[in-house]
Amino acid sequence: MDWERLKKQLESIGKSPVRLVTKKPAEWERMTQSGEKPPKDKGSFLIDKDVYFLLQKDDQQIQAISIPEEKLHGNERSLIEWIIESSQPEKKQRNMLFLEEEKKLAAVRSWLLEHADSEGNVEMPDSIASQASLYSNKIPFLLYGDYSPNIRVSYRELKKLLETFFDTEIILVPLLEKEWLILAPDNLLNVSQEDRLDVQEESTEQMLDALASGLHEMLASEWVGESHLGVHYPIQPAQSLLSSMVSLRGTIMLGRLYNMASNIHMPWHLQMEKLLHQIPELEKNQFLEQVLKDYALDSETQSTLEHFFALDCNVSETAKKLYIHRNTLLYRLDKFKNETGLDVRTFHDAVLVKLAIVLYKVTKRK
Repeated sequence: MDWERLKKQLESIGKSPVRLVTKKPAEWERMTQSGEKPPKDKGSFLIDKDVYFLLQKDDQQIQAISIPEEKLHGNERSLIEWIIESSQPEKKQRNMLFLEEEKKLAAVRSWLLEHADSEGNVEMPDSIASQASLYSNKIPFLLYGDYSPNIRVSYRELKKLLETFFDTEIILVPLLEKEWLILAPDNLLNVSQEDRLDVQEESTEQMLDALASGLHEMLASEWVGESHLGVHYPIQPAQSLLSSMVSLRGTIMLGRLYNMASNIHMPWHLQMEKLLHQIPELEKNQFLEQVLKDYALDSETQSTLEHFFALDCNVSETAKKLYIHRNTLLYRLDKFKNETGLDVRTFHDAVLVKLAIVLYKVTKRK
């Protein structure tokens, strides 16, 4: 594993310090006796005040990274487990692919994981794309199952469940142990002339939003546990499957980091977050200090402001959404203005506060 690359990726989401720990098996066993029961081959566990994420384990040595527990908030522990797993394309999937269809897709999976770190887009070789029928346009979804590592999900059962939902054949590519690439026909976005007369015409983004929402709702009720779902614009897989997979992985990472309340992640809803994520941590903190100063953003104020922005700064609609009187909402906005000097009913201040809230979530400013 490229340790420097992984360290840089973790530090880019604000995890510092990150230490690489290398131990002999006997030393490792002594060290872990005082902490949580260590996983056999993956995951994370707590020793004293540090969380250790297992990277590699064999008869000669064991490698892990450690991050102080106080630096991990919300679902960041499971997010880092996923990042580490995503950076180990050489890790073999336990469930062997036995069926002929699955064998063809195993070649797709191996090629995708082998080239996951490539710069720019790389077209899939014809020998692989033709066997897997990847020349017709598809809608790519990336599904990450946030379920227990002890649970094994059947390829055939999941594919059957997905085809029942879409009511058509789909291509299901198992990537990592809890990561699945779904390719659905792009004609799912077609609207018949009869239906077009009954409903207002929707954009591609709105139709993909609806598809993803319905799929996630079905998975939440029929599948094995919590999951995260990303969706991309329709593509021609033989040409763009690799870049779409990389983009979807980035989208899910951003969504889990900046929008923890949602399990459905769309690139067109995370454009601002993607831009802000590139800003160095020091500059993020400096911006927060300049905008919020010493103000402690409590959960009620944060929820109020987020609803206010989501409803285009409409006071009446926000009050209805929050089930509070209009005057109560105005009181909260005035109180925020008095304490920060920022009036979110003006465009300039609303933009500043919106950016500050997005950054506040990931910097965990107290």
